[in-house]
Amino acid sequence: MDIIDAIILGIIQGLTEFLPVSSSGHLELGAAILGDSKLPEESMMFSVILHFATALATIVVFRKDIAEILRGLFQFQWNEETRFSLKIVLSMIPAAIVGVFFNDQLEQFFGGKIVFVGCMLLLTALLLFLADKAKNTDKPVGFIEAIIVGIAQAIAILPGISRSGATISTSVLLGIDKAKAARFSFLMVVPLILGKIAKDLLDGGLAYNSDSFGYLSAGFIAAFVAGYFACTWMIALVRRSKLTYFSIYCLIVGLIAIGAGMMR
Repeated sequence: MDIIDAIILGIIQGLTEFLPVSSSGHLELGAAILGDSKLPEESMMFSVILHFATALATIVVFRKDIAEILRGLFQFQWNEETRFSLKIVLSMIPAAIVGVFFNDQLEQFFGGKIVFVGCMLLLTALLLFLADKAKNTDKPVGFIEAIIVGIAQAIAILPGISRSGATISTSVLLGIDKAKAARFSFLMVVPLILGKIAKDLLDGGLAYNSDSFGYLSAGFIAAFVAGYFACTWMIALVRRSKLTYFSIYCLIVGLIAIGAGMMR
């Protein structure tokens, strides 16, 4: 992989991690276009770097919210911050279970299966369309809603289903305020990404050598910058009910992916 390819994939990851168009699906399509259909150890390391960059971008965007939550937690009281943190933990459980116990089965859906990615993008398009038509409310995220949104996040591990699209759409369809749904969606993924990175590091399956420093750094910077702007932009778009545009985009890309896959 050269630096240009790393920057392209970094921008794709940064944008699609927050915009509801499926980062994993686009990385699969991007890898197919660039001719990198296999997943060597170097690609695993690159994937970890990109995900860390987007997690860091989320932390920077929500730094005030995170600081407020941490201050509340250290009061050691049953306050709003403690309840919110517990909801985050509950939302992580379904994806953690799937990632730990069904990782081998999940890997079968990756590796150039662009017809499957296209079908999942169509599902994402439907979710976004339905969510955009939902009425806005002032309802916060409750404990039951946190679990249901967590299940949506677990399903979104599949390539082609947008994690942010699935979680935000599920939240909105449950009647949750759109701004609160976006905030919860982005904050709930940070500990999950960091946990996944820690697991990959502990497993020892990541390869690094000095020759890869250039493209890893380029990918990290590209993903962080793109992720920062995509995150702030997405919050504003959700508030203004502009998800239909992404629904149309996912529909078009999904149909193209299905058509290209069937012709291969």
